Amino acid sequence: MPRKSTRLTFAVLATGAGVFAMLQSLIAPALPTVQHALHTSQSTATWVMTAYLLSASVFTPILGRVGDLVGKKRTLVAVLLAVLAGCLVAALAPDIGVLIVARVVQGVGGALFPLSFGIIRDEFAASRVSGSISNLSAVIAAGGGVGMVAAGPIVSALDYRWLFWIPVAIVAATVLIALRYIPESPKKGQGKVSWLGAVLLSAWLVALLLPLSQAGQWGWGSPKVLGLLAAAVLLFALWLTTEARSRTPLIDLRVMRLPAVWTTNAAALLFGAGMYAIWSFLPGFVQTPTAAGYGFGASVTESGLLMLPMLVAMFLSGVLSGRLEPRVGAKALLTAGAALGALACGFLTLWHDAQWQIAVVAGLFGLGIGLAYASMANLIVGSVPPEQTGAATGMNANIRTIGGSIGAALTSVLVTAHLQPSGLPQASGYTHGWTLLAFLCLAATGAALLVPVRRAARTAEPVAAGTTPAPARVR
Repeated sequence: MPRKSTRLTFAVLATGAGVFAMLQSLIAPALPTVQHALHTSQSTATWVMTAYLLSASVFTPILGRVGDLVGKKRTLVAVLLAVLAGCLVAALAPDIGVLIVARVVQGVGGALFPLSFGIIRDEFAASRVSGSISNLSAVIAAGGGVGMVAAGPIVSALDYRWLFWIPVAIVAATVLIALRYIPESPKKGQGKVSWLGAVLLSAWLVALLLPLSQAGQWGWGSPKVLGLLAAAVLLFALWLTTEARSRTPLIDLRVMRLPAVWTTNAAALLFGAGMYAIWSFLPGFVQTPTAAGYGFGASVTESGLLMLPMLVAMFLSGVLSGRLEPRVGAKALLTAGAALGALACGFLTLWHDAQWQIAVVAGLFGLGIGLAYASMANLIVGSVPPEQTGAATGMNANIRTIGGSIGAALTSVLVTAHLQPSGLPQASGYTHGWTLLAFLCLAATGAALLVPVRRAARTAEPVAAGTTPAPARVR
């Protein structure tokens, strides 16, 4: 295929990344159905989400770096095959244990994000990179929204197993097209994969995310939670030391220290905390029976439809950001996106008594997500050497996930702090939760304002040992 033929390449990348993003949220509304169908407990069923989160967190930066070194197309196809296998096993899973293993395999697909950004940077004309990354980011953001909206109708009309059969068909076709039409990137990094760094990175991520996701069941003061959090701190310190001394680090810490990179990652951590918590708790709020004094008693399908304005706004603002970025800069778009998130959560704190208010809030937050997703990706890609694209964008996605776990855990503490005799949360719990999310998004706005604005020469040269890579053009 001629390298100028990039439309099909983009379609393949968007389909793969969009399906993975959809798988992130598609199963969440159906967890009660899965629990009943597979005759398991609620605590065990939550591992369907936890296993996916942990797997994606581990594989996203590692395989992003592998793609930088051995070839992005080769790695992309391998990752798509893993997602295909995971969906097939999940669709056929006879019990909850097999389903959890299948979700671990699906989590490998987290690497589709950094690999796709890297392929766009390598294969597309420089003038099209920013817009294409924005469009892909819009698809990724919208994919999560599609999962929330589509889960109810699919389960109602078919069966929860079709949440995996449908992706099987889509990913299978994507693999065939990718093999035929995506060219292998001519740009590869030097060195080899630091497997010690990969093991330590995996260890501290699991030690951090596991207690955050399970603290509600284990208890924040339980030995398991405290022990794992302490282990995460120690393993993180050991990982930093190992990476700093390695000649071929998995994640080049000098790249992570670039001003445009660390400030963008800080904004990703804080905005991710607000975004994932909204995705996790807003559907539950609208599904609460009206007898609780709040909520609308919505079904899974109805709550998904209330999230529809978020889905539409995410996609439109993500696409629009590609047109605006050359004019106003990615920093301004990230700042605006985080500020819209803060505004939406502020509105939600004060007004949540009518369904139209929820729809307005969802739309506002969707606008913020679309702008923030696209601008974060463009800031990272535009600030690091080409051979570090996969690892750097993978870490940015991971940091956003870590923020999401922290935000969801903190919101859960506030929402469940005081329960009604029925076991449902008090309305004040949700109000306090929305307030926290507003402050987190406001802090993300502050971090976005710290992103430097400057122009520097774009470099494609490998980073020499002991030197600091020159940043690319950042706006």
